[in-house]
Amino acid sequence: MSKLIYIADDDKNIRDLIAGFLKNDGFETEVFENGDALLQAFSVKPADMLILDIMMPGTDGLALCTKIRAENSVPIIIVSARDSEVDRITGIAIGSDDYLVKPFSPVELVARVHAIFRRMQIDQQKNKENLLKYGDICVNQNERMAAVNGEKLDLTPTEYLLMVYLIQNNGRAVSREELLKHVWRFETDVDTRATDDVVKRLRKKLKDSAVCIASVWGYGFKLELGEAEK
Repeated sequence: MSKLIYIADDDKNIRDLIAGFLKNDGFETEVFENGDALLQAFSVKPADMLILDIMMPGTDGLALCTKIRAENSVPIIIVSARDSEVDRITGIAIGSDDYLVKPFSPVELVARVHAIFRRMQIDQQKNKENLLKYGDICVNQNERMAAVNGEKLDLTPTEYLLMVYLIQNNGRAVSREELLKHVWRFETDVDTRATDDVVKRLRKKLKDSAVCIASVWGYGFKLELGEAEK
C-alpha cells in the first residue's frame, strides 16, 4: 500500500513540483496552500508524512509542526528558504525529522523521503532480539514501539531513535556530537544544542518512569535509574 504524503506550501509551483515527483515515485499526495488547510485535513485523515514550508499565511510551518508534534509522531520534513544554522536547529528542536533548504533538488527531497521511511522499516526489522529493556522502559523494535510499565509512549521518529540509542549505550555517557551523527545523521558541524530540546521533550514523556536522562555537564547525556527529571 502506497504512503500518503501531505504537502503545504503557499507557492503553487513548488507544491505541485514536489507532488509530481513524489507521485512519479509511487506515493499518494495531497497539496495545501496553507498550514491551516493541512491541519484540518490531517485531523480527519492522518497522512504517513508531512512536508511543510515555513513561511505560509495563517499558521506557519514551525507553528504547525509544533501543534502536530503535541499529539502525533508522524514524520515531518520542513522545506524553507531560511538557511541559517539557527533555523535548522529550530526545525529540529520542535520535532521535524529533516530540514531542506530552498532552492532544492526534487530528486534529493524524494531520496530523503525514502530514507526516512526506509530507516523506520529497518528499525522495525534489524534486531532479531526485538526487545530492548532498561529499568521500566521496554522497546519493541519490530513493532517500533516503546512503553513505560506497559503504557505506550507516543514518540516521534527522532525521539524513538534517540531512546533506542541511549538504551543501547546505557552503560556510558553519550556526547551530543555522537547523537547528531548516529541519530540525526549529521556529518557536518552543527550546533550541538540541537539535541537539547529533543531530550527535553523525551524527558517529559518519561515523567512516569523510574529512568531519567541525566545531563553530563559540557558533554552529553546518559541513562540513569532514579527520579526522572521534570
